[in-house]
Order: sequence, then structure tokens, then C-alpha cells
Amino acid sequence: MNDTSQSWVAVLLPLAVGEVYSYSVPEAFRSAIQFGIRVEVSLNRKRYAGIIIDTEVAPQSEIKVKPILAVLDTAAVITHHQLHFWQWISRYYCCTLGEVMNVALPSGLKLSSETSLHPGSRLEEMLYELEGDEAMVAEALLNNESLEVTSLQKILGKKTVYPVIKSLMEKEALYPEERLKEKYKAKVEDYVRISPAWLEGDPDLELALEQTKRSVKQQHLLLGYVERFPEFDWANKLDLFKNIGSDQSSCKALEKKGIFEIEKKAVSRIINYKGEIRGLPVMSAGQEEACQHIRQIFDEGKPSVLFGVTGSGKTRIYMEFMQECLAQGRQVLFLIPEIALTTQLVQRLQAVFGDDVGVYHSRLNSARRVELYASALKGKSIFVGARSSIFLPFQDLGLVIVDEEHDPSYKQSEPNPRYQGRDAALVLAKGYKANVILGSATPSIESFQNANEKKYGMVVLHERFGEASLPKIEVVDLREKYKKGLMKEMFSDTLLAAIRTSFEKGEQVLLFQNRRGYSPTLQCTLCNWHSDCPNCDVTLTTHKYFDQVQCHYCGFHAPKPKQCPQCGNTHLVELGFGTEKIAEALRNLFPEKHIQRLDYDTARTKRQYEDILSDFERGNTDVLVGTQMITKGLDFENIGLVGILLADKIMYYPDFRANERAFQLFTQVAGRAGRRKKRGKVLIQTFNPSHPVIEETLGLKYDRFYARETKEREHFLYPPFFRLIRVTLKHKDVKKLEAVALEFVKRLKGQLGNRVMGPATPGIARIRGKYIQQIMIKSEKDRTVVAKIKAWVLHTKVEMRKLPGLSGIQVIVDVDP
Repeated sequence: MNDTSQSWVAVLLPLAVGEVYSYSVPEAFRSAIQFGIRVEVSLNRKRYAGIIIDTEVAPQSEIKVKPILAVLDTAAVITHHQLHFWQWISRYYCCTLGEVMNVALPSGLKLSSETSLHPGSRLEEMLYELEGDEAMVAEALLNNESLEVTSLQKILGKKTVYPVIKSLMEKEALYPEERLKEKYKAKVEDYVRISPAWLEGDPDLELALEQTKRSVKQQHLLLGYVERFPEFDWANKLDLFKNIGSDQSSCKALEKKGIFEIEKKAVSRIINYKGEIRGLPVMSAGQEEACQHIRQIFDEGKPSVLFGVTGSGKTRIYMEFMQECLAQGRQVLFLIPEIALTTQLVQRLQAVFGDDVGVYHSRLNSARRVELYASALKGKSIFVGARSSIFLPFQDLGLVIVDEEHDPSYKQSEPNPRYQGRDAALVLAKGYKANVILGSATPSIESFQNANEKKYGMVVLHERFGEASLPKIEVVDLREKYKKGLMKEMFSDTLLAAIRTSFEKGEQVLLFQNRRGYSPTLQCTLCNWHSDCPNCDVTLTTHKYFDQVQCHYCGFHAPKPKQCPQCGNTHLVELGFGTEKIAEALRNLFPEKHIQRLDYDTARTKRQYEDILSDFERGNTDVLVGTQMITKGLDFENIGLVGILLADKIMYYPDFRANERAFQLFTQVAGRAGRRKKRGKVLIQTFNPSHPVIEETLGLKYDRFYARETKEREHFLYPPFFRLIRVTLKHKDVKKLEAVALEFVKRLKGQLGNRVMGPATPGIARIRGKYIQQIMIKSEKDRTVVAKIKAWVLHTKVEMRKLPGLSGIQVIVDVDP
């Protein structure tokens, strides 16, 4: 039994478990215990770095708890504000607090144990009795004293090594040990200075120069150091070499003579801005008026929707409020939907705010994320980032900007928590009493509705900044073009003529097709066989450059078939088109022009993305073909023509938001045209030119679009008038899955009635080898009712898992899908 005088703490672990665990605090650690620090603890024989979230847990004598094994921090790595925000995320999005922690913390701060293997008591005496894999392991252990399991896998050249480990454990030839693996290591570099022995009294530099008179290089380095560092401070060795033109051998010689001393010091991985700092550009009268209106909205304590047409200068307004926030000594969070958008935006912000700007997103390496995370704790002023930036540990957040607030990328799809970044940012801002600006040329239905209901304020910018005018938008009827034989591949004669005209004017062209790859389907002309993914219910996309067929859902890929596997026919046709096929067709039509693609295949890294955009900005690229990566936030002055090659695929996607997404995408991509003095042109190719979304895009008629869309949604009980919760069930056995889905619905309907719809098979019935069933719950907008529904859904999920044989069923709860 535990002594009740013991101190207990609550420790949160980055695991999908529904509880926070209590641990006792050994006497040696009690003075170091505080909220928000990481401690090493054990759970189910593994070790983790957990976070103390409560230091005053009442000990219970009848319960035996494990002790904390080590204290990992001297200062908190999370704030009380953060914990309250995590708890809200957990409650609202129906996930565990540990899952929120797992997403919120940089991986470098989330330590978990790995198994290391050590020589056992009988290893040496058994060495000559062992054979094969066991002998190799024994020899490696004797040479290394300890081995990680991953190292053992490499030595044996196989993934499954546990049978070997188990056998050697039984023979007492080795024993395993769990230990935490440190993921973050500070970056260190060599620093140099005059040795303290030379600094006692008056530094005798003449004597130092005398000792180096035979080496011009050593004297050059010594004099160069003294000139740049007259106070004899530590100097970064590599920077010193670079600035004065010296090398390692001269430095080593000075160290050997006792003139220099060298020491390794931790340095930041955060790259400093080296460009020129400029003031904010002058605002137009319209921008000044918008700022005044936004200030009034902030005085009322409301978020502001900044509804500005593409090219209206929203970023300049953002910067005005950022400057005001910094003057108050508070922090700014600038959210963008895609990591790719950071390049142009950060360049503009750093030109004004310099090193105050930090960029945070998931593609940064682990160590840099840790350092940026720490800089937020220390009060760094501005953070630009994608949705995960809402989890940074702000000290005093004063302003949150959500740019392109309508963008679906703000919604996390997997894993838990499946949060909506925009909505979560509003809750985060409320906790700090921070102001919020939601900017977009095509506001989401939800935000526009909130503005109409006076929950938000709204400011509208109707005109583009300066002399720029909105583009001329025209529709091309593909039915007529195909009927009259006026198509060349995927291009109508109208689009080709417009491309040629743009070339004659020296203008660039942007072409949009929201499908990467060469062709979405490879089909046999004789037996109609088509290339299907073995793991998913989709066809494999042809990628000509890689000579492969690939699945864009599970990642499966295989060499492109040369003949039909069913009938042997060698004539296989590639149906449909993606960005790769478009680019190839353009190169055939305009061989003298430089055609480039911007999609996930060509821009997998930040460097590749920046290179493609840099080429386009400098005018080295004549046509840029891209997926939705080209629709967001890009600002180029010489785009004369934007073409949407096939609008229909987007409009007919089976989702209640399909029309909204289509209108937003068409308007956003059209907004890339004519953003300076020239008026741009937009051509939309479609088989249905009379579709309401096409007609609304033509005149940029947002009000008409909003009125029609909200009328339909209210009639069919969809957001923003009703709340949605989607329950997705997955399993490899389709019959077992269907039976479970029916039982799940039966239990839900017992409490929730006709709010529950389904189960239904989605358009893609199997992904990554698992079949899918979906249940939709529609609820009235009543917080009490919604909370009860969530509680019942989670209760049903737990109860269903208790039934025999159902432990393998995966149940995913998605709030606001």
C-alpha cells in the first residue's frame, strides 16, 4: 500500500487512451515538479515522455501507482491556455486528450522508449554453441555491448527478428531493456576567440603577431578576428573564415600555439532574414476605409470577415493590424491553408517585419520545429503557418488572421483530432481575447451566414488594388465543340486561339486541371479490362514519366502493363487526362514554348515548388499547368490567360459542399489573371454552361450563389443550419462490417431517432484493403443536444467494441465533416 504522505501528479501521455494516469513523485524529484514539464514514466512496460497537467492529485492509499522515473525539463513546455484549448479540441471533436497532445507537440518533444539488447550472463560461455542468426547476434553484442532492435534488423537483413531475440533470452544470452530515445539534439557549431591567457592584463597582441610572423595566413586570421571583434567576443568559426578568407589549418595552428581557443556552442536552426527592411506601402482609400471598419468590429468584440475580391490588397490590411498588434507587445498567428503558400507571403512579411516572422508547418524537420515551438514560448512576435500552428504555445496572442478561410485544407482528415483549423482558431483567439480576421475572396457559407446573423462583422472590398481590373470570364461549351469537331486533344479551338493571342502579347498562361498524372484510367480496347488498385476500389492512374500506374489513395504502384492481363491485347488506351497529359499535348502544339507543371508529382519538396514558381515569376515559363496548388494566393503580374480545362468533374462530386467548392475554386483560379494594369481573360470549358455555379462564376455573383445554396441546404437539413457528425466504420471483412454497421445504427436510433441516416456505402467502398460503411447524424444547432449526441456516439463506440469478435472494427467519429 502507498504512504498517503506521497505526492501524486496527473501525467498526460501522447496515446489514444481515454484517461490521464496518476504517478507518484519520489522525494528526489519533488522540488522540480511543476505544471507543464515533461517527465519520464512507464506504461505497459514501455517508457514515455508525458506532461504533468495537475500537480495536486489526491493520493489514494488503496491504489498502487508507479513512480516518475525522471524529470526531463526545468521549465514548462506547454501553457495553461494550451491545456484548456486541447481539452476543448478533445471534447468538441470526440477524441482523447492524448491524441490532441500527439498532434500538438513537435515530434522532437514526444519521446517513447525503444528496446535495447544487452549481453546476458551466459553469452560468453554459449558463444561457440550458437549457430546462424543467433551466432551473428551474439558476436555483435560482444563487440558493441548493446544493440537496438533496428540495428539487429540491419545486421540480419530481415524485419522479423523477435524469434531470434526470444530464443537468446531463454538461453540467458541477452536481456532487453527499455529506454527513452531522445529525438531532439541542439545544433552545435565551433566558436573561436582569443585565449583568456592572452587577455590577462593588457592583451599582448604584438607577442601574438611575433609568434605568427612566419605564417601570413595565421597573421591574416588573427588580425581579421581582432578587427571584427575588438572586444574579443566569441566568433562563429565558419562565418569568420568566410568573411576574412581563412581556413581550418590556420585556426588549428593558432589554437596549438595557445592564441585561440575553440568551443562548441548551441546555435539556432531558425534562419534569420538577411534582406532589406522596408516600411509598409501606402494604402488606397478603400483599404483605409476597410481598416477603420475592422477596428469598429474589434471594438464590438467580434471576429471580422474581410470579403475582398482577388487582388484587392487584403494582405496589406493584414499587415496594418499586425503592426498595431506588435506595437502592443502581443503575438500574431497568420494561418494559411497550404504549406506551399508560405514562400511568397513570408517574403512580403519579412521585408516589413524582418526576423520577427517565424514559419511553422509539418514539413520542417523535427529539430527546427522544436526550436520554433520554443521561440513561441519565449514570445516570438509573428508565426505564419498551416493549421497545425494553432497548437503553438503562445504567451500573449493578440491577433489571429485566417487567410483563404474558406479553404477545405483547414480541415484535418486523419488522424485524430479531425479538427477544423479555422473554427479551432476562433476558439483559441477567444481564450486570449485576441482579435480575428477571416479573409477570403469567396467566404465559406458558414462565415457568411455568421456575418448575416451579426455574430461576425463583415468588411467588403469590391475592387482590385490600384489600376488592376477584374478579369473577363467566358464559357466554352464543350458539347458544341465536340459536335463540330473543333477540339484538339483536351483543348477547344477557342482556348487554343486565346493561348496564341497571349503568346503574341508576351503574356503567360495558367491552365487548371484538378487531377495529377497522365490519365486516370488504362483500358483494354477488346475486353474492357481496366487497371484497378488491388487495395482500393479505384482505377490506377497512369504516370507516363515514371512509366507506372499508381493509386492516389493507398500509394500502390506497379509498372505500366504492356498488354492486357486478361486477353493479351497490346492496344491499351489511356482514358481521361491529368496535368501530365496536358503538359505533353501543349509541348507538341507549341514546341518552342517552355511548359511547366505544378502538382504533387513535380513539387514534392519546398525547394521544387519554389523553383517552379521562381521560373514562372522571372518569365522563363510560358505556360504553367497545375492542380489546385495554382489556385491559392499566388500573385504574378504577367498572367494574361487562365484556362479551366474541365469544370464538370468538380461540380458533380458527391458531396453537399460540391457547388461551394466549385464556385470557390473557379473564382480563385480566375483571380490569378490580370492582377496589374492589363485586364486578364478566363476561359471555362464545360459540358454544362447553364449550370448555376458556372453562371454565378461568370458574373462573380456571390450573393446569388449564397442565396441559392443556403436555400437548398436549409431544405435538406445541412450546415450551416444543422450540425453533422459522420461515423465511419472500416474492416477487411465486408459481411462482418455490414452487420456491425446495422447494429451500430440500431443502437444510435434507439436514442437519437430519425437524426441518424445510413448505414451507406460511400462512392469508394474500399481503401487500403478495408471496406467502408458510413453513418450520418444530422442535429439541430443546440449545444446541449449536440453534446448529448456526441456522448451517445462515443458510448455506443465503446459498447460495440466489447462485443465478441468486433475488436478489429475501426470506428472513426468526424465532427463537422
